[in-house]
Amino acid sequence: MPGKVADCLRTTELEPAERAALDQELTVRRGQGYTLRVSALPAVHRGLLARSQPLDGGQGLLAVPARRKARREYENRVSTLTP
Repeated sequence: MPGKVADCLRTTELEPAERAALDQELTVRRGQGYTLRVSALPAVHRGLLARSQPLDGGQGLLAVPARRKARREYENRVSTLTP
């Protein structure tokens, strides 16, 4: 998961399984451009992806190109997971 997506999700209300998967990796911050390796079921990744939707600039929020790209990359990775 790109770090820009993780930063967005850090302040979002998450389900317990999603929060556990994310918190496990957020303990060590790696600086700008970092990537988190989140070990979780595909359903958890899909939930995290859905919650990161504001990065695309919806709901009246400003879309930052780097954040949109990070979310798109994460979406591509999640889409390759088996159902």
